[in-house]
Amino acid sequence: MNKILGFLLCICLTGSSTAQMVKKISIDELDNYIKSAQKPMVVNFWATFCRPCIDELPYFIESQQQYPQVELVMVSLDLPGYYPEKVESFLRAKNFLGPTQVWLNETNADSFCPRIDPAWDGAIPVTLWINPVKNYRKFVNRSMTGPQIKLAYQELTQ
Repeated sequence: MNKILGFLLCICLTGSSTAQMVKKISIDELDNYIKSAQKPMVVNFWATFCRPCIDELPYFIESQQQYPQVELVMVSLDLPGYYPEKVESFLRAKNFLGPTQVWLNETNADSFCPRIDPAWDGAIPVTLWINPVKNYRKFVNRSMTGPQIKLAYQELTQ
């Protein structure tokens, strides 16, 4: 009996360790998810090869802990060859676990960028701040410092 329970436990643990933590989505799925937001949402577009992106991510994670009523969606724009292994190992190594994490399965920035915001020229990092309750929408087309991110969270939730 103990051998059977041990075997089943091994199967369960193996299955859970191989589950992807970063979901692959299309621009249609992301666009619908953003449009259906019922609470404040921060959508940050980043990549593992983008130094300014990596520099600002800890500030988003820190602010997210202070504002649990806001959903943080981290959208990886990494190359297809980086998904899922490199993206997920990067997030684990940096301990950026917790927020909603997705990989955008799109390669045509001319198509997906304007759907997020007409001002987006394709550069990253960029962040979309949305609060549907107060019709608040702000698109930041540059990297942000820790104090700027904290201030943006305050503006979003006031």
